Amino acid sequence: MFKRRERRLAESGPYYRQRSWQLSAGFLAVVAVVGGVVTLLSGPDTTAAHASGAATAGPLAGPAAKDGRPRGCRTDDATGAELPKKAPGDVGWRTLGVARVPVSPSAGPTRIQGALWWCYAHTPTGAVIAAHVIPSQMSGSDWRTVTEQQVVPGRGREMFEFQRATVQSTDGRDSGTAVASYAGFSVSSYTGTAATVRLLLKSAQGYAATDISLRWSGGDWKVRPDDNGSLHSPVSAVQSTNGFVLWGV
Repeated sequence: MFKRRERRLAESGPYYRQRSWQLSAGFLAVVAVVGGVVTLLSGPDTTAAHASGAATAGPLAGPAAKDGRPRGCRTDDATGAELPKKAPGDVGWRTLGVARVPVSPSAGPTRIQGALWWCYAHTPTGAVIAAHVIPSQMSGSDWRTVTEQQVVPGRGREMFEFQRATVQSTDGRDSGTAVASYAGFSVSSYTGTAATVRLLLKSAQGYAATDISLRWSGGDWKVRPDDNGSLHSPVSAVQSTNGFVLWGV
C-alpha cells in the first residue's frame, strides 16, 4: 500500500494535469491543505468567468524605500543567516483560502493588504513562512495579483500563469474534510539572496515532502517556479520526520 501511495504522489507528466494539481487551484490541496476540491473546467467560456481576473496594483509593485524594502515593510532580521532549529515562538495559524498557514509577528508576513500577505524577515525563518504562505494564496480569484508581485518573473512564471488560468478558483470554499496539513519544514539551502525550503506534509496515509525555491527580490521573499511552471518540486513520500523542524500542531 505504501509503495502505491508513493507512486501516486510522484506523478509524472505536466504538473497541471496531475491529480494533485486538479484538486488544488494553486498548490497542494491533495497533500498539503485542508479541504478545497477544485476541478479543471470543461469549456473556455466558463474558464474565463472564473480565472481571467486581471492583476491589481499592490505594495510590492511600487518604488522601494531607501533601505530597499517595500514601503511600509519593517522586520527584525537580527538572526541573520542562522538556520532555524525550532519553530518561531510567536507562530500562529491562520486560514488562507483552503489552507491553514503559519504566520509570525517576527518572521512575517507582517503586512496583509487584500490578497497580498507580504513583508517577510530577511532570514531563513522568513523564507520558511513565505514558502508556506505564497503558494497557498494561489487558490483564490486574486491569484494574478499575487503571482505578479510574489512570484519571480521569467519563463516559469509565464508557464504558471498559462496553466493556472485553466483552473477554477476556490476563494475559501472547502469540502469540510481535512485532507492533509503542514507538519514541519527544513531549510535545504540559504544564501541571503536565495533559499530552498522543504515542506513536510501529513495526511492519513503518512508523511510526504516537497521543495519550494525562493529568491530575495524587490526587498521581500518571492517564490521561484520551475521552468515548467510548477511552484514546487514533485511530492514524494517520506518515512521519517528526522531532519525536519516540526510545527507541533
